[in-house]
Amino acid sequence: MNPDDLKKHIHGFWDSEIVPTLVDYIKIPNKSPSFDPDWEKHGHMEKVLNLAIDWTEKNKPVGSEMIIKKTPGRTPLLLLDIPGTREGNILMYGHLDKQPEMEGWSEDLGPWKPVIKNEKLYGRGGADDGYALFASVASINALKEQKIEHPRILILIEFSEESGSPDLPHYMNLCSDIIGSPDLVICLDSGAGDYKRFWTTTSLRGMIGLKMRVDVLKEGVHSGAASGHVPSSFRIARILLSRLEDENTGEILLDELKVDIPEYRIKEAKHLVSILNDEVVSEFPWHNGMKPSTDDNVEGVLRKTWKPALSIIGADGIPSTSDAGNVLRPYTTLQLSLRIPPTVKPKKAVKAIEKILKDDIPYGATVKLNFEKAGEGWNAPQTKPWLLKSIEKASKNYFGQSACFMGEGVSIPFMGMLGRQFPEAQFVITGVLGPQSNAHGPNEFLHIPFAKNLTCCISSIITDFIKY
Repeated sequence: MNPDDLKKHIHGFWDSEIVPTLVDYIKIPNKSPSFDPDWEKHGHMEKVLNLAIDWTEKNKPVGSEMIIKKTPGRTPLLLLDIPGTREGNILMYGHLDKQPEMEGWSEDLGPWKPVIKNEKLYGRGGADDGYALFASVASINALKEQKIEHPRILILIEFSEESGSPDLPHYMNLCSDIIGSPDLVICLDSGAGDYKRFWTTTSLRGMIGLKMRVDVLKEGVHSGAASGHVPSSFRIARILLSRLEDENTGEILLDELKVDIPEYRIKEAKHLVSILNDEVVSEFPWHNGMKPSTDDNVEGVLRKTWKPALSIIGADGIPSTSDAGNVLRPYTTLQLSLRIPPTVKPKKAVKAIEKILKDDIPYGATVKLNFEKAGEGWNAPQTKPWLLKSIEKASKNYFGQSACFMGEGVSIPFMGMLGRQFPEAQFVITGVLGPQSNAHGPNEFLHIPFAKNLTCCISSIITDFIKY
């Protein structure tokens, strides 16, 4: 393989075929089903599927077969089966659903408004994870162009990842014969510590999502007449959350949600901090004067990768400040998002959470819990020597820097599923979500030069594939 020729081919393909298509993709508000329950009626998902089909038909490798799976009431699945001439089975993964708009976009930007500025493509979903299908095809076509042999490759693109991949187990069972038994899994839905090298994710936290509703009255009443005598639903919710989280430190109090962090992952975090230094803090858009939860950067990395954490990501029953009257509200509903360590079993965690939030409820209030997501985390198996060598070579060839490995605090449900099903498989979990790229938030962007070189690295790794 000629690295220079491969780089020229992939960079050109990105400019001519991928970037224009991502511009069209960003314009489509294809929110994941959790955020658009009427997704079938709205038709955005079908529009994205058709865009993906048309592009893939135009650019798919010679001899490959595209398979579309649709089950009533479920999001679709796109598979691209590319025969190989070498022994082995590679599975490549991405998704085409999106997070909702989110407030706070800069004046010249917007979630459905693609803008290219300073070699960055802004807009919802380009980096998370719209590019994955197109980059996967590009990486394989580049090998075909140089007549380099490769094993059989299956590209799998789902449409419900941002909702916790509820439809994926169905399709994994339905398509088990097509999927087979992967020897290598390449996932393009993760992050990067900087834009200077190739990054591989070694662990992912699991996630538990639930609604907690606290009812104290049948209807709202005058706050002056009732407050003090009628306990506030928000205060009761706050009491319950204090059983789960130490509000002073953010520490999760349930032992069932904690693990002993493996020593090799602590060593990995120390190595990461030695490379990035204070960039592990500066990657976030801090408000004026705001400080992180700890001054110890290694501890900070471990807190966001191997320790549980609670976020309140939504609320009902609370009017906006402009509409707030002097009313003691009858109920408060909070949307909770709990990130759990990679090796914690979600079912065990759910039972512990349910018990602590529903036992001995203050003042006899009514508390309802609705667990919507319980996704498993993932801890990578030991990487084979050939793959370690290949990752390092690819990073040096296309970035001029050594590769780096890191844990991520995010969740990718697919990885948990695959880790259980295929314990012998090797994994390359990577992606373009680097500093300030802000997936799920305002001003999300894809760093185009980084994405181009990452695609080159994927081609290089496929070239080096060895089946064990």
